[in-house]
Amino acid sequence: MQDIGNLALILVTTLVLAHLSRLLNMPAVIGELLAGILIGPALLGWLAPSHTISLFAEIGVIILMFLAGLESDLDLLKKYFKPGMLVAMIGVIVPVAVVFVFGRSWGFNMTSSLFLGITFAATSVSISVEVLKELHALEGRNGATILGAAVVDDILTVLILSFTVAVLGEQKTASLPFWVQIIEQLLYFAGIYLVVRWAAPYLMGLAEKMFPSLAVTIMSLLICLGMAYLADLVGMSAVIGAFFAGVAVGQTRHRHEVDGSLSAIGYAVFIPVFFVSVGLNMRFDTFGRDLGFIAILTLLALVTKWVGCGVGDRLAGASWLQSNVVGAGMVSRGEMALIVAQIGFEAKLMDAEYYSAVIVVIVLTTLIAPIILKDALRREQEPV
Repeated sequence: MQDIGNLALILVTTLVLAHLSRLLNMPAVIGELLAGILIGPALLGWLAPSHTISLFAEIGVIILMFLAGLESDLDLLKKYFKPGMLVAMIGVIVPVAVVFVFGRSWGFNMTSSLFLGITFAATSVSISVEVLKELHALEGRNGATILGAAVVDDILTVLILSFTVAVLGEQKTASLPFWVQIIEQLLYFAGIYLVVRWAAPYLMGLAEKMFPSLAVTIMSLLICLGMAYLADLVGMSAVIGAFFAGVAVGQTRHRHEVDGSLSAIGYAVFIPVFFVSVGLNMRFDTFGRDLGFIAILTLLALVTKWVGCGVGDRLAGASWLQSNVVGAGMVSRGEMALIVAQIGFEAKLMDAEYYSAVIVVIVLTTLIAPIILKDALRREQEPV
């Protein structure tokens, strides 16, 4: 029954702190992360990482990535393909390269430096979307470009993350030669196309004809968990399978029904546990030593994404003011960076000594991003 008590503690703490976060106009995820820090070893010590928490957290991140894939609008990507592709690609390359150099200069090894760069290549535009809605700028060219670039950014980050974990992460088994694993992974990506094109529509249509009231939701979960399991089986991160399962289901007419059902399941239990598990792994005994690291990395995280995405949009034909808005809209790291950092931590790719400092930087960029975006929108909208 101890696990039941721990789960109840997690849920009540995340509920209260997420509510307070929203009252302060901060993302709910910040409150959930702070809940893990508060009740975990870093502060009160009421809760410690356990097998049950890890299991719930793993399910939570799989559902979260499935929902991210589900919300990826491929039609929007097609419409704004050129600016979206340029913004996302340059916005991934610049942070990876600059933060990698910073990591090496700080004494990190090659693997940790590379993964540090990948962590800050991620973008989460959910907060930017709220700001754009508030200022009535979501429906315009800038809003559409940000959303289109976010789709490409998510796909690139997931692919790079999965490849890095497969090649550099701790191997669960060494029974297969490396070239065999590469062939398996290439076959898996070919299978993704088949799932998106034929298998998912057929299976979702089949579920629609079944009598159980939640057959469609259950079938979407089967596709999600099945693709996540197969990705793990061929040596990649399970999140890549979950993400592309979401993309596949998102192309069917059941997208909104599945989104509503799985959001309720995920955000009620499993996703809060994931963010709490991130907080449980944080420590502050070296916080004073890490202040310089946090300050420099925060500045680099903000500037590289802002400038990189802005330059990409400028190359796509936007004005300087428009590209400034798009760059600012892509700055927030949010839950995507937290997912990448946690996966890297578990795969021993993230330098454990600096894990807490990296999480602090992700939180800071998430909080600063709306301020930058509002200023960029004000500059664009004010008369010349």
